[in-house]
Amino acid sequence: MEPVRHARLFRNGRNQALRIPREFELPGQEVLIHKEGSCLIIEPIKKSNLSAVLASWKPMLEEFPDIAR
Repeated sequence: MEPVRHARLFRNGRNQALRIPREFELPGQEVLIHKEGSCLIIEPIKKSNLSAVLASWKPMLEEFPDIAR
């Protein structure tokens, strides 16, 4: 079973914030957040590198047209 910890909520200006315990730290500077029923889901944003993006592209089947100089 996943570890369970008590966490504190606090106010940061007009926003509510959550202190995330060290063992639950997420990589990066941004997350995706959404709500499912009464549960709040926080997910790290997986940044893909350029080679991964290029590898995911399908090859073009059409020929490039001749371009007059």
